Amino acid sequence: MSKQPTGLTVHNQSRRLEVEFDDGANFSIPFELLRVYSPSAEVKGHGPGQETLQVGKREVGIAGIEPVGNYAIQPTFSDGHNTGLYTWDYLYRLGQEQDSLWADYMGRLHAAGFAGDSGRETGTVLPGTGAKASHGCGHKH
Repeated sequence: MSKQPTGLTVHNQSRRLEVEFDDGANFSIPFELLRVYSPSAEVKGHGPGQETLQVGKREVGIAGIEPVGNYAIQPTFSDGHNTGLYTWDYLYRLGQEQDSLWADYMGRLHAAGFAGDSGRETGTVLPGTGAKASHGCGHKH
């Protein structure tokens, strides 16, 4: 059976979505991660290898969230993107796997020449705070 959320809090100051689930799990997911891993066709494409790399989303906010039935939410991001349906299972996965998803995203940004475009550089976001320390990956481009 799918996990069900018991709490959903938008933290605009730290740009994080806090989600609590009925199994006791509690995740604080940065808006940037939610945005760059949007489950929309616009981001994911229509098949493997058709994903569109999202850049410049470091400061993205959430302007609003609409419930979709009792299985998902549909956030409207400050950049106008609002076509992603985030099911409870998908939010759980984003929360649970955020470290590996960040690593993958940072690798793709770096490979495309956009290193330093994200608010999440290795070691720069203090865990649980969203506070940024230094900026950049240390490589010259």
